[in-house]
Amino acid sequence: MLNAVKKFAIGQAFNYIEKDPIKNLTKVMDMVDKFAGDGPQSFPRQRKAIRDAVNNEGTTTHKLVERIMTEIDVGFAETLLSNFFINASLTGWKKGDEIRQKYNCNVPWAILLDPTSACNLHCKGCWAAEYGNKLNLSYDEIDDIIRQGKDMGTYFYIYTGGEPLVRKKDIMKLCEKHNDAIFMCFTNSTLIDEEFAEFMLRAKNFVPVISVEGFEEATDSRRGNGTYKKVVKAMELLKSHHLPFGVSTCYTSANVHDVSTDAYIDQLIDYGALFIWYFHYMPIGKDAVPELLPTPEQRIHMYNRIREMRGEKAIFMMDFQNDGEYVGGCIAGGRRYLHINAKGDCDPCVFIHYSDSNIREKTLLEALRSPLFQAYHDGQPFNENHLRPCPMLENPDKLRGIIKSTGAHSSDVTAEESVDDLCAKCDPYAANWAPSADQLWSCSHGCAGCGEKQVVGK
Repeated sequence: MLNAVKKFAIGQAFNYIEKDPIKNLTKVMDMVDKFAGDGPQSFPRQRKAIRDAVNNEGTTTHKLVERIMTEIDVGFAETLLSNFFINASLTGWKKGDEIRQKYNCNVPWAILLDPTSACNLHCKGCWAAEYGNKLNLSYDEIDDIIRQGKDMGTYFYIYTGGEPLVRKKDIMKLCEKHNDAIFMCFTNSTLIDEEFAEFMLRAKNFVPVISVEGFEEATDSRRGNGTYKKVVKAMELLKSHHLPFGVSTCYTSANVHDVSTDAYIDQLIDYGALFIWYFHYMPIGKDAVPELLPTPEQRIHMYNRIREMRGEKAIFMMDFQNDGEYVGGCIAGGRRYLHINAKGDCDPCVFIHYSDSNIREKTLLEALRSPLFQAYHDGQPFNENHLRPCPMLENPDKLRGIIKSTGAHSSDVTAEESVDDLCAKCDPYAANWAPSADQLWSCSHGCAGCGEKQVVGK
């Protein structure tokens, strides 16, 4: 009942938005602040950042807010704000914190899950098209995961795969049934059509995250001729319907400079993307190519370049390997998220395919209290230097110890990979990155005698 009152009040505040989006967004934030309170669980730092973005004209964050409030359907923005602030953050986090305290375990803010391992493309280096149609979570299983999650305070669900939109009819039904949650989806976007855009306008709680790894030549060489044009067509369709979307980009030793250029980001903004999530290449699986791991110099380039562009580009940017300082290191193992694959295995991370629990055999809470997830809970952060956050990539001995001590098994859907084989591919990278990471961490936090705090390593 209380949530309904809060949503109604925010809805009333949104009545002002269409008249003057930026000026009247402060009325919405006033309402959010009123309901949030002053405690540490009320996300005061995040709310202040949004208010600063609204009020500080001329900044890139203000321009991004302008884009959001003028380019997105107003009803969509209202639903996202309500579900994000009230359900996923304020109410949900409080509910999750009660469980964290009671059971001394992690409770995720978001759950990543694979509806299917199938895919409609045949990308180089990807197993899904050849192997994929054999594995699926049923509609009822996904529905139950979401129900269990909401009971624990989790209202944010992100579909991965395979290509999740192979199951778009089920995804549409789940979005409409759980209209109090937020759904995102990593997608190649080639299955987004007029019908799906109309669904998004109705549901108002689904946001695509489109995989783009460079310009047309790079995309088509990996995903097939003509794929890039299909991706652009999907972006144009979403933009024409005033629908929000973002982009996911994996940077490697081969594409790191292309995907960090002004031209790349400006093009994505022109297409209508509101955010870009950068992911570091991970050498997982039997067919991994360790040579694609960025060099220390390339990773430093990404660290500096993304921070430069945040001050220049009206698009939200997150680098999940280099932005550990903002989230206190590793967020996996249920600390902020976990992953459930198409077999039902509960993995601590979408990149770390080991499990000791299956959702078909255990409840979500039982999985979070399992030896594997408790090892994550007890071990985080895995490094006090949050530029070395991962127990696999930057601290491989930590992952070796966790998997061997908990008896977790490989959950890779193609071929089992021992933790020793996986970590052996990470050992040289971790050793090479450590000196640069330590210098970068020290300088970015204000070391004595360092002339540059944010742009270092040059």
